[in-house]
Amino acid sequence: MYFAALLARTEDGWEASDTELDDVETLPDLADLAREASPDEDTVLVLIEQEDGWFGVVRVDGEEDPRVYVSDAAAAARSSYGEMLLTDELLGREPGGEGPDLDALDLDGTEDGEPDDDDAGVGAASAGGAEAVPHGPVGDAQILEDLGVSEKELRSMTEDAVTEIADALGASEVLETVR
Repeated sequence: MYFAALLARTEDGWEASDTELDDVETLPDLADLAREASPDEDTVLVLIEQEDGWFGVVRVDGEEDPRVYVSDAAAAARSSYGEMLLTDELLGREPGGEGPDLDALDLDGTEDGEPDDDDAGVGAASAGGAEAVPHGPVGDAQILEDLGVSEKELRSMTEDAVTEIADALGASEVLETVR
């Protein structure tokens, strides 16, 4: 079971809203959704958790690039919501680095000769893409430091991380209204 919420920091404190992520396909889409929650370009946090699996925090500060932390990349990679957070940049891969190099493939079958080792391994390389996702946390573990949640605290959170984060931010009451 998944839970996703937006926490927008305003002059009056934190405002929470639950969010539907079914129409969100990419991290930029998610960042745009977060920006819509705060027209004054204040800090917006997107909190996502899969029960007993993983959690993620996306922080959007105005027009800056979103900052992301995911508690367990391998677990998140098995989730459509997690996949949108696990960008190539976050995982330390070259953009578009997954899958076969289509220019290197003999697609028309006109060339003679035996396939070399590189051609034979193309299918194995694309099948191994999921293995390249590390077990454990990835991203910016200092994402909430200036809001009172240290890197050590964030890395130690497990089962009810979204509630723990809201408690540390003083936003647990507003988060409970959308839970």
